[in-house]
Amino acid sequence: MIKYLYIFVIFFFYKNSNANNKENIINNLKNINNFNFDFEQNINKKIEKGNCIIEYPKKIYCEYEGGKNKILVSNGKSLVIKTMVSYYRYPLDKTPLNLILDKKFLINQLYDLEERMIDNSLINYTINKNNYEINVFFDNRTFNLVGWQTKDMFQNLNITFLSSIKKNEMFDKSIFKLPSQN
Repeated sequence: MIKYLYIFVIFFFYKNSNANNKENIINNLKNINNFNFDFEQNINKKIEKGNCIIEYPKKIYCEYEGGKNKILVSNGKSLVIKTMVSYYRYPLDKTPLNLILDKKFLINQLYDLEERMIDNSLINYTINKNNYEINVFFDNRTFNLVGWQTKDMFQNLNITFLSSIKKNEMFDKSIFKLPSQN
């Protein structure tokens, strides 16, 4: 009998721990209007670094390091990737970023998803939607979004890690204006 009670107590605390993580992540997301971060992105073993600002809903501006003058911009409807020699424009809703940049979508998904703890430091949820599999990662202490893993439209594995996260700062909102093609 004591054995069953012990198993019940362990199960109860494990479930409550998961529920608390979800609640903390959801509450944190609800309180974020924008955040600024440094990133490291690995696409098929090609690593790029830079800085981004995300403003909910669905806006992002990223500048890449390395002297390429590469930027990525979403105004909430379209996504542009521009370098000195190239210009690509995509409908945002045809990319996994459309879901990652949608705070309400993330919150609604979290209610129904199973969490997975990674190295006692990251909380992972896997979202399957619109033929995308998106893994989102949250910090176990701050409950901030700290990364995601997707496959892009060309089936390239894209892993993005976030660091130096600053929430709800003032910035010039004109950065979300799509750049023109040269």
